Amino acid sequence: MPTTPTPETLRAPLTVEFPFTRSLGPVQSAFLTGLRERTLLGVRTADGRVLVPPVEYDPGTADELRDLVEVAPTGTVTTWAWNPAPTPVQPLATPFAWVLVRLDGADTALLHALDAPGPDAVRSGMRVRVRWAATRTGAITDIACFEPHESEGHREPRPHDGQFADPVTGITAPARLDYTYTPGRAQSAHLAALAEHRTVGERCPDCRKVYVPPRGACPTCGVATTDRVEVGPRGTVTTYCVVNIKAANLDIEVPYVYAHIALDGADLPLHGRISGIPYDQVRMGLRVEPVWREGVRHPDHYRPTGEPDAAYDTYKGLV
Repeated sequence: MPTTPTPETLRAPLTVEFPFTRSLGPVQSAFLTGLRERTLLGVRTADGRVLVPPVEYDPGTADELRDLVEVAPTGTVTTWAWNPAPTPVQPLATPFAWVLVRLDGADTALLHALDAPGPDAVRSGMRVRVRWAATRTGAITDIACFEPHESEGHREPRPHDGQFADPVTGITAPARLDYTYTPGRAQSAHLAALAEHRTVGERCPDCRKVYVPPRGACPTCGVATTDRVEVGPRGTVTTYCVVNIKAANLDIEVPYVYAHIALDGADLPLHGRISGIPYDQVRMGLRVEPVWREGVRHPDHYRPTGEPDAAYDTYKGLV
């Protein structure tokens, strides 16, 4: 049914964050363990070049690389860019320069931060050295930053066996994006309705499809959608997946089910978690309804309604 338009357009900070965990091969393990021990390692290619940071395969020939060498903690800035407003997760809290530094003995450059009083103090060709972090764990942050330092260059790399006590064998690197999101007219109305435990979409004036969440325009016809329609609250599971890997910071026991749910009256399924039923009893055609938690805008999960399953023909176009 048509609903009253909501004039307010929402705006809110949004953070997308997840930890990326990976194991390390022998080259990367030696490099990061070396940082913990204040040792800078590169890898030598078949043609004699020294790559820092080291890689496991030659980027030019794809040959496997294992010949580790130690390079100096001093080097030369090859290029740079000034950062006047550091973010909270960047290496330094005060303005600094991002620099590419070719360490003495290396043929490639390492990206890191340079602690300098201002952009006038930075130039390509300037000499710098590593400032080590007070506490080191086997990560690139073991290099706190680079700092200006007058020294001679051209130090020859020294062979290194890559062996350290208690080597670093894996890392967890957090990925995070902070931004301000403005959902626009259509999704602002959709979110405002969710705060009232209602689900509102928009209908295309040409093909008459109802999109939930609304997009402001029909992706098929390319015309604006202005007719707001309340759908649901019940719907049908069109397809689903069983999640067996527990996500960090998510207080849901595995296994659990996420499903595409076609709300009654909608022509686009949305996704939601299914609960209130054993995971191995979730099925296509299952009829479900939302369960809301106090103070939460979106449904916490969907549960079975107890109705007979929907016939496949009624939702096959939404699978």
